[in-house]
Amino acid sequence: MARVAVIGAGTMGHAIALVYALGGHQVRLTDSNMMTLDKAQGLMEAVLATLVEGGEAPPDWTSAHLAQMVTRHFSLEETVEGAELIIEAIIETPNAKAALYRQLEACAPAEAIIASNTSQLDIFPLIPEGLQSRALITHWYTPPYLVDLVDVIAGPQCEAEHVATVTTQLREMGKQPIGLKKFVPGYVANRIQAAIGLEVQALLDEGVASAAEIDAAIIHGLALRIPILGFYAKADFTGLPLMQAIKRNNSYTPPTPKAQSPILDKLITDGRTGVLAGAGYYDWPGDAAALFEARDRKLMALKQALREIGTMAGLERTL
Repeated sequence: MARVAVIGAGTMGHAIALVYALGGHQVRLTDSNMMTLDKAQGLMEAVLATLVEGGEAPPDWTSAHLAQMVTRHFSLEETVEGAELIIEAIIETPNAKAALYRQLEACAPAEAIIASNTSQLDIFPLIPEGLQSRALITHWYTPPYLVDLVDVIAGPQCEAEHVATVTTQLREMGKQPIGLKKFVPGYVANRIQAAIGLEVQALLDEGVASAAEIDAAIIHGLALRIPILGFYAKADFTGLPLMQAIKRNNSYTPPTPKAQSPILDKLITDGRTGVLAGAGYYDWPGDAAALFEARDRKLMALKQALREIGTMAGLERTL
């Protein structure tokens, strides 16, 4: 059991805290916004109830047990006291992160590993020299209690033993860490998702298909094969000569990135900003919390099915 401090109790922070608690670690959680910190316990309890009911958390885990494993603290110093791993999950603002790292240099235990959940920022230039040997990125995906992928990127001066410690912890919690050889904004999954996003928005803006039809193509075409094969295993099954021929005869030009999408801009102007607003590309009537719970239940069922089915792509067999 490790002593873990999570700084930032928002969307990702409180969920990461829950993952570590379920993994058997003692967690301290803090946030500069007291309202956010106050809400964290209830949010974790709601998720825990769903996970217990769905068989993804031990049946004897209660709210009281959760409160013992994850404690909330108002001061940074109290939160990081005695911590072996400190997870930074605050706002994606360079100034805010740099200020926090300066504070951590002064108050964090001398041996504590510092792991940032940053999504896009190269945080290593923001970290003081005194923390560089134990600084790395562990980038989680939402919801982290169901999505197992975690990107792990060592800082330029990070000692290998710290990367190994964090990677081992992640695997022991049932997560799938992938080690990137260098930092790139968006990592792997988000860069692929960004390319898909660029394409689907162009298809919608150009009137090629509706949002529902594009989603159907993804769900019933791409998504059926990707969970089992990924991309490169699928290519092996297709046959690499065909891939080579397709590339040589390519008549497809990717869409040029644009700063704006007329359809997206209009949706936002109309107040259709997503599930929390009750509408986005789709109408989402009803309670938003219930919709998020329904999403989690479906993801949980899919995860359990894939666990039973297995995959045909493995990290140990690739180039």
